[in-house]
Amino acid sequence: MAVGASFVSTQDAARALGVTVQHVRRLADSGELVRVARGLIDRASLESYIAEGYGGRTRVWAEHTAWAAVAMLSGVHVDWLGPTQASRLRASLRAMTDPADLVTRTRDRATLRTYSAHPSALHRLLDQLVIADANGLGLVGARVDFIDGYLDVAALESTERSFALELDPSGNVALRATGFDLGVVRELAGHGVVLAALDAATSRDPREQGVGERTLAEALERFR
Repeated sequence: MAVGASFVSTQDAARALGVTVQHVRRLADSGELVRVARGLIDRASLESYIAEGYGGRTRVWAEHTAWAAVAMLSGVHVDWLGPTQASRLRASLRAMTDPADLVTRTRDRATLRTYSAHPSALHRLLDQLVIADANGLGLVGARVDFIDGYLDVAALESTERSFALELDPSGNVALRATGFDLGVVRELAGHGVVLAALDAATSRDPREQGVGERTLAEALERFR
């Protein structure tokens, strides 16, 4: 994507919103985003949509609620929600049929930033992150030169400095900074495929997106 360009790709728009590419296309079809050409979205309409709170149609869950949803779908006990809140969340998940809604509602589990890093830094960076286990998705080794992982939000700036990371929407490192208990995040990353599927559903790779969305649809079906 060219710096200063008046448009963004649907893939970059999806990553900016934390939703699927299909969701971005639906927003363009409904007129909430302006499509300037096939696969391209008007940048100003995207920025306006973000400024207005993503249209307000789908409520985004708070960080701790989003992680609780991941845990419930993964079959992990949730002990950080009260009984009433947990019951409401279960009901919401059982009523949900579109994986795009799940991707949108859980996007605030972490703040996603994409960077460019020197290839020599990738191996060292792996030791600093919690990486969702993609074995169950069949995507292992799909992008050996790309890292996507979670870290404590308090460590984000020091990690940027230590590894000389440069913000780049088309870069080779995706950092997901969260203020939630990283121990729980680590447990969920290695328990089932839900977290890996959520990450894959907003990937720039169409194959990964499709696998992520199908896996989330199956997880919602099982939960019902």
